[in-house]
Amino acid sequence: MNALLRRARAAYDLLVARRSALFDLALAAITTGVEIGLLFDDGTPVGPVPVVVTVLVGSALLVRRRAPLTVLVAACAGAAVLVPLGYSPGGAPVVVALASLADLRERSVSVAALVPTALFLQSASISSLPVPIGAWALGSYLQTRRRYTRALEDRAATLERERGQLDQIAAQRERTSIARELHDIVAHSVTVMLIGVRGARDVLPTDPRVADETLERVEVNAEQSLAELRRILGLLRTPEHHAQWRPQPSLGQLAELVSGYRAAGMPVRLESTGTARPLAGGLELSAYRIVEEALTNVLRHSDPARVTVTLHYGRTHLHVTVEDDGGGPRHPAPSSAGHGIRGMRERAAVTGGSLDARPTADGFVVTARLPAGDAGAAA
Repeated sequence: MNALLRRARAAYDLLVARRSALFDLALAAITTGVEIGLLFDDGTPVGPVPVVVTVLVGSALLVRRRAPLTVLVAACAGAAVLVPLGYSPGGAPVVVALASLADLRERSVSVAALVPTALFLQSASISSLPVPIGAWALGSYLQTRRRYTRALEDRAATLERERGQLDQIAAQRERTSIARELHDIVAHSVTVMLIGVRGARDVLPTDPRVADETLERVEVNAEQSLAELRRILGLLRTPEHHAQWRPQPSLGQLAELVSGYRAAGMPVRLESTGTARPLAGGLELSAYRIVEEALTNVLRHSDPARVTVTLHYGRTHLHVTVEDDGGGPRHPAPSSAGHGIRGMRERAAVTGGSLDARPTADGFVVTARLPAGDAGAAA
C-alpha cells in the first residue's frame, strides 16, 4: 500500500512539474482537431495538403510560450496558403496564437500584431473582427491577472522579510537594553564593593570594628546585586521558567542609592528643587540609572571632596545634575568614553531627552534634561 501511495505521489509530482507542457500539448491537439473539423465542415473535398499544413501549424503551438510572435506569423502563413487553394480555414490556430501573444508579451507588441492579424482574417473571410479582438482581450486579461497575482506574492514576500527584519531589530533592542541593565548593575555594584573592601583592608589593623561594618555593607550590596542579576537573567529563560519580577528602581530610592555611596566613603549629598511629583516609570528608571552611573564614574575615576546630585523639577522637564570637584583630567573624556557615558546618553535619548558630560574647572559634571510633561508645577 505504501509503495502504491509513493508511486501515486511521484506521478502527481511529475504532472505538477510538467503541467505547462501537458497543457500546451492538449491545447495544440484540440486546436488542430477543431481546425481540421472546420475544413471538412463546408463539404469541400479535402486533400492531404490542407491537413498537413493544419497539423504543422497546430504543432507550432507547442512553442507558443517561447516564441509567441513567430507562432502567430506561422499560423497566419498557414491560413494564407490554404485560402488561395480554395479551402476555408477556421482560423483557430491564429486566434490561439494571438491570445498567447497578448498573454505573454508586452501590450505594445500584442496591439501592434492585433491590427494586421484582424485585417487579414477579415479580408480573407476567415473570421469577423470581434473574434481576434476577443482573443486579444482574453490574453490581455490573463496577463493582467498573472501580474496582479505575482505582485501580491511579491508583496507578501516583502512583508515577510520586513517582519523578520523588524523582529531582528526588536531582538537587538532588547539585547541592548539587557546589556545596559547588566552594565549598570555590575559597574555600580562591583565598584562599590571594591572601594568598600579596600577601605576595610586599610582600617583592619587599627579599627577592626569599622572594617567589619564596611565588609557587612559589602556583603549586603553583593546579595542585592546577585538578586538583581538573577532577575534580569531570568528574563532570558524559556517561558516555562518565569523570572520573579521586582519593581524597577525609581527616584524614590535615590536617597538610598546616595546613602550607599556615602557609606562607601564618597562625600555626596542629594538636593531637590522645584515641586517633586510622580513621573512616568521609564523616565524615573532612566534618571535613577543616570545618577547611578555618574556616581560610579566619580567613584572609579576621581577622589572628590564634594559630590552633589541635584534634581530640578521644572514645568516640562526634569533636570538631573551630578557634579564633583575631583579633578577633570582624571575623568574619561566624553568623546572617548566607554559604555558608561554612552549608556547614559542612550537612556536620556530613549525618553526624548539629552545628556551632557564634560569636565569643569575643578571636576566633572553630568547634566541630563528629561521631558517630564506639564504637571502644572512651577519651573
